[in-house]
Amino acid sequence: MNFDKKASCPLEEQLFKSVYERTPQYVKDLNLMDFSNKGEFTFTLKKEHLYPYDEKTNPQGLNLKDWFANYAKEAKVSTAGIRGPQNILYPQDTRFPINLVGIVLATLAKALVAKEKYPNQQIMKLAGREVRYNSDLFLDAIARIQAAQGIKTLVPVEKKTIPIWLASFLAFKLDLVGGEYITSSHGISVKNATKDLNSQGSQYLPEESAEFVQKIQEIFDETEKNGSYEIKISALDNPLIDEKIMDKLNDGVDLYVEYLKSGVAEKDNLDFIKKAQKKIVIENVGGSAYRTLSRVLNELNISDKFVWLNEKEDPFFHSIGKYDVDPKGNKTFYDYSVDATVLAKRPDGEKYFPVIETLHYDKVLTDYPVGTAVLITDPDHDRLTVTQIEDEKVVPILEKSGISYVKLGNGRILTVFTANQAFLLLMDFRMKMLKAQGKWDNHPRFMIKTTASAMSWDEWAKANNVAVVNVPVGFKEIANIMKKVELKLKNNPDAEVSVMDVYGERINLGKSPRLIFGGEESGGMIMGGEEMIKSLAGREAIAMREKSATEAILVASALSSKLEEENKTMSEYLLEVFKDNDIKGQFDTRVDIAYYNESEPDIDKLKAAKVAGEQLRTKNDLFYLSMAIAIRSGKMTFENAKEVLQDAFKELNFDNLKSIKFVGDGTYLEFDDKYIEIRPSGTDAKTKAYGAGLNFDEIGKYASAMGNFSGDRTEIHKKYISEEMYDKTKDKSMEYYLEFVNDEANNEVFVIPEYKF
Repeated sequence: MNFDKKASCPLEEQLFKSVYERTPQYVKDLNLMDFSNKGEFTFTLKKEHLYPYDEKTNPQGLNLKDWFANYAKEAKVSTAGIRGPQNILYPQDTRFPINLVGIVLATLAKALVAKEKYPNQQIMKLAGREVRYNSDLFLDAIARIQAAQGIKTLVPVEKKTIPIWLASFLAFKLDLVGGEYITSSHGISVKNATKDLNSQGSQYLPEESAEFVQKIQEIFDETEKNGSYEIKISALDNPLIDEKIMDKLNDGVDLYVEYLKSGVAEKDNLDFIKKAQKKIVIENVGGSAYRTLSRVLNELNISDKFVWLNEKEDPFFHSIGKYDVDPKGNKTFYDYSVDATVLAKRPDGEKYFPVIETLHYDKVLTDYPVGTAVLITDPDHDRLTVTQIEDEKVVPILEKSGISYVKLGNGRILTVFTANQAFLLLMDFRMKMLKAQGKWDNHPRFMIKTTASAMSWDEWAKANNVAVVNVPVGFKEIANIMKKVELKLKNNPDAEVSVMDVYGERINLGKSPRLIFGGEESGGMIMGGEEMIKSLAGREAIAMREKSATEAILVASALSSKLEEENKTMSEYLLEVFKDNDIKGQFDTRVDIAYYNESEPDIDKLKAAKVAGEQLRTKNDLFYLSMAIAIRSGKMTFENAKEVLQDAFKELNFDNLKSIKFVGDGTYLEFDDKYIEIRPSGTDAKTKAYGAGLNFDEIGKYASAMGNFSGDRTEIHKKYISEEMYDKTKDKSMEYYLEFVNDEANNEVFVIPEYKF
């Protein structure tokens, strides 16, 4: 096989072999851009590249028009960067959504947009990556294209890995025009993406993506008109590709530690960790958290309290989540991703955690005592799964309370908390720490959460006089609310602050409020400090713009260390939080319906399966969404909608349904005793069905039935919703979404400062 990647194990070898065998020879022979050439060179985009490959009539065809049509569609709806599979062996393969040519075109387009916004100024951006296949190549391409356009790009020394939250933090802290970060979060190994960061360090909103998508279209138009378009790539040693600044800043670790000390890494929390007897285990999936987090822990003088699993960086993620059979038992390579909370069913119906199973904790954790916290983070180090070793005697209590676990053997289990459960613990602990320090009442407190997150968070907030702002899924939505609050604090610091949530309700946050928690059920969170966070040029923020597993790890470590003192487990503490705050909605669930095998190595089959899957996803979504939009538009009554639902789901009961709401990216059904949310994935052909409430079996039944529903329109659905209204649902929902996003939006124009670092 003529590729330069070496497999780390037989399973990775199987993946490489299947990709190699399914890659046509003309793709293997492509030599469009040679980034091993350290000098300056030019890539000529040709008209022929825009059209499909044909051995006789268009041997230079790359089918870029089709690639772009799909890329532009993703840009409109993506919740976390424009993600997709890539040819891990031949990254110039434009049959895949993520490819070198596409990265080059998108980077150039973003550079051209930035130059138009900031003419005759020194534009400075940051570029970072984690460990995924071809990430180093993509980072090199981004830096060299930006340099060729006169944009200065800060990169770590030798372009090594950094976490997404550090790239985001530095974009804000250093007052950069923005950044590029290469990751696909906790997605499967063959996926990749670029997360586009703006000057706030926040992910692009749809209108920001639209600007560079339009620029790609202009490049294609010019190519079509003139026959070609030249794209310059700078030399590798171009001085605009700057490693020295990041070296001087210790990759920004020193600045970040300073920020942490003003918040979650305050002395009291660090003292708890320092007194702990049990080591805290950090599961470093993919390996890229270690390089940065180990330095953070060392600077905080607590590194001796932690032990690491999987320190080495590995794009195959140490085989975590990987199997040689699919869920139906067929012999093939199958990837469950590295999301530790993913649940699957064995052929006999038994539920299990496939990702955790591949961590082999029954052997790896043998020598760690009961009470040991095991904190699992993902490849770009923004999400956290909290687990703890417990005695199996607590199993009946866990099962009654809806807390999951994995058997470790020898009378021990591993308690696995959902993010909804874990983050409830962390926000409660954070509140108690602030109260103990006499700081809690210095400011009114508020939370920003996604609608798909737990009911228990809202109940806890109500019990503790914390205002709640609900937003659609995606951390950029959380950041957007932060920016609205900051603008009001800046313009009128003595006034009460209020913002609109995605339900259309105005939420009063009080005078000079502070963020106690911002997060989502998928494992990402952030906590604000007591003081406003200042950039080097004086911009102020109430919290950072990206979820950070480092913040979560520090709070979780302080909590587990304090509980060790009290001889208490985290599951016991969770039950205390439920009781003390009179939380009724203690249970939560998420059902993920994937309409195709993401690990399919044949790209033509993969594309066809994804398109078919997207159609199924959209049908499911539109069945509910059309009713939510019709109710909001006054074209359908709530009682009509209940009638439709009861007819479609005769096994379910909708008598106590209170409302059906559009929540920016899905449909939210509020009952007296639960909620169910159905939303299409913003990054794939999947439906996600969420539920929370008073009865675990019931929310699971509703989420599963409604999430797996075909979406076929029933006669009663057609009776109340015309074909025309149905067809316009998506456009109308986008209007409502943009209305929410743009309400009192912080559209302050970023001004490039005089850099002094």
